[in-house]
Amino acid sequence: MSTFHLHTIESAPEQSRPVFRQLQQTFGLVPNIAGAMAESPVLIGAFMGLFQKVHAGTFTEAQIQTLLLTNAVTNACSWAVAFHTALALNEGLSKTDVDAIRNGRAPEDRKHAALSSLTKTAIEKRGHLDDKDISQFLEAGFRHDQVLEILAVLAASTITNYAGNITRPAVEAPFQTHLWNA
Repeated sequence: MSTFHLHTIESAPEQSRPVFRQLQQTFGLVPNIAGAMAESPVLIGAFMGLFQKVHAGTFTEAQIQTLLLTNAVTNACSWAVAFHTALALNEGLSKTDVDAIRNGRAPEDRKHAALSSLTKTAIEKRGHLDDKDISQFLEAGFRHDQVLEILAVLAASTITNYAGNITRPAVEAPFQTHLWNA
């Protein structure tokens, strides 16, 4: 059981409340993970700034969800896996590809497989990618700048994954059908 408080908009520190309002507007709810992260206005503020940059980058929303779901699985964050499973399916990823990622395998879709593979490899190798890792990504039709952009997505998801692993928030009702355990 977590000893961390899950804040609401009313109980959150004042500096965390603008992030709550943005999340409410984006998702129609304030995710429990944000309720836990709100204890630190520095953390939730950094997360939100990065989150906004990631979603304004060159990847499609489906590609971003491929990255975020792969990162959640690789970092073994049950809350994030359930949440990003729902979002990935919502963004049009096939159930087959989502299930593959949830089971630590590459998706069938070539581009999503390249995204998933590179981000998983970056986590496992702690960023020490070799020429082969990068060339496989580029051969799937991506660019050099996108190799680096993956790091922004990885940073945003690491914040969420680690916060989830530390605070262990409950998975909200809309995501219960996507529960996952490492």
